[in-house]
Amino acid sequence: MNSAIRVDIVSDVVCPWCAIGYFQLAKASRDADVNIDVHWHPFELNPQMSEEGENLQAHLAAKYGTTPEESKAARARLTALGSALGFTFDYADDMRMVNTFRAHQLIDWAEDHGLAHQVKLELFSAFFTRRENLNDMDVLADVESRLRLASGAPMAVLARGEKAASVREIEGFWTSRGITGVPAMVFERRYLVTGAQGEDTYVRILRQLNKDQAA
Repeated sequence: MNSAIRVDIVSDVVCPWCAIGYFQLAKASRDADVNIDVHWHPFELNPQMSEEGENLQAHLAAKYGTTPEESKAARARLTALGSALGFTFDYADDMRMVNTFRAHQLIDWAEDHGLAHQVKLELFSAFFTRRENLNDMDVLADVESRLRLASGAPMAVLARGEKAASVREIEGFWTSRGITGVPAMVFERRYLVTGAQGEDTYVRILRQLNKDQAA
């Protein structure tokens, strides 16, 4: 039996295409009958985001020049894509873009305990489905409780900032290798695929890599 295909995914927890890309990959894994071993790595779309965050629509307008009509159309497309993949985007006009540095520190703590994948997916749901502020310690504590992590331990680590340097180092590693946009997926530590490429593309990649393993 072939071993699982390793996929390193550089992403941000507030990046909708990162969520779409992952769920496309997960569906492709099932369709291709190829197991994947996913490892998440931090990337901040807005590292200078203020503590209080910004209105999402206003943020996109200022950063990309997105009009309200374009924003509405993009949200509708993402919502439909997510629904087809079993993930719920629940956008609202008062939804806010938030600082994600603490969320990445929580994922880094979880990586040490073999729980990073569960935490990452829960953070996607917290932001996109429940519209929660991922910079809020109470929200992160709720994620800790929902996943039944080591009670209080990760929150203490976040409060002390023990994972801050580690996250910065990992972010620097990937940006120094040319990663400037996400999602960025590295298959078997060799093949870089950027953007959400769709189930068909991922099926082809996984089947080819699985074939290579068997050769």
